[in-house]
Amino acid sequence: MSENTITKLEKKILDKSKSLFELRMKLVSNDLKDTSKISKTKREIARLKTELGNTRKQNV
Repeated sequence: MSENTITKLEKKILDKSKSLFELRMKLVSNDLKDTSKISKTKREIARLKTELGNTRKQNV
């Protein structure tokens, strides 16, 4: 169960990181209307990383 959870969390982090990159590219090209999406995405990545760390600690 825990290996599956860790894999899912890692995939979510990777997806959000790609999304953050795309948002930054849109910001540079002046296509991004809602700049708050960048900080929201960064917070979401931080939450996922915290959850991943806690999950790994429980498995040790």
